[in-house]
Amino acid sequence: MKAMGRLLAASGMGLALAAAVLPAAAQDAGMKQWTRGKGWGWVWGPQDEVGALNEMTDASRAAALRLATQGKSYDLGLPYDRNSYRWPGHNPGEIISFRTPEGVARQRDLPFTTAENGNGSHTRWHSSAMFISDNVATQIDGLGHITVGEDNHWYNGFKEGDWGGNFGIRKADVTTIPPIIARGVLIDVAGQKNMEALPAGYEITVADLEAALRAQNVDVTPGTVVLIRTGTARYWGESGADHAKISGPDSAGIGLAAAKWLVEQKGALMLASDTSGLEVGPPRPQDSAAVGGSFNPVHVYLLVQQGVHIGEFHNLERLAADRVYEFAYVATTNAIRGTVAGTALRPLALR
Repeated sequence: MKAMGRLLAASGMGLALAAAVLPAAAQDAGMKQWTRGKGWGWVWGPQDEVGALNEMTDASRAAALRLATQGKSYDLGLPYDRNSYRWPGHNPGEIISFRTPEGVARQRDLPFTTAENGNGSHTRWHSSAMFISDNVATQIDGLGHITVGEDNHWYNGFKEGDWGGNFGIRKADVTTIPPIIARGVLIDVAGQKNMEALPAGYEITVADLEAALRAQNVDVTPGTVVLIRTGTARYWGESGADHAKISGPDSAGIGLAAAKWLVEQKGALMLASDTSGLEVGPPRPQDSAAVGGSFNPVHVYLLVQQGVHIGEFHNLERLAADRVYEFAYVATTNAIRGTVAGTALRPLALR
């Protein structure tokens, strides 16, 4: 309740409201469509493409920004290149020089670059062509990323046959993700267990989350972006090239019970971690069965059923080192129409 009190004070809510807030009622404070025990779901109308992020308001954004009292910023993005670790179902990226100063001078295919046409200073440039997956490095999964059923539907019932295409999806693509400005909470599970990183295949349970929150003296309140630390990012280095070192803790993550607790009981607005997939791998049989059989049951639950976005490969090491557990979380995705994830991002934690 300490964290809730700080948030109420920061948002300028009156003393009468603060006095009326009890533990159970606190979960409902300010939420338009979230229901305890249910979460969100397809509650924003048949054409909605935004999901739980609809809950953000001018007031909630202002309250979140008031948490940044020191002016200190934490870069949550990881550097990426062609050798970086990735989930095996995604293609690697490649960066190719499209123009270089030497090439411009040698090719002479652009008249305005030549000295005889006025370019006596030999002004030239670098530009790159990027061939890259929309699901690599620091990213946010969009609501169209995961599909289920023989009809290949995603959030809100949008179907591949209706809204797929050769040039990307046409419903709930990355352009529908609004700028995210919300209260952020780090849950440092690895730190609470005094581990450098969680072991391969470790399932983060509700008890693990509760223990870390108690140790940190912070809580998840409705509308919070939750960042879960496994320790995986400590092995990333300059470009995530040590696949063997990363792949172990990268398979640690939350199970379905923890995801449901965070969304349905705590009101988490978005879940993120320092791994490539947020959830434990391989999934537990009961979790897979709960969504009809799936290798990614937590993704199915969050993205398809709940409309809750997933952040992946967030660098949480500096936050953990400084024991910063509550902050303003800020992230904006690249607006590339048709893509299913905002990729190679640099989200911020502002304190």
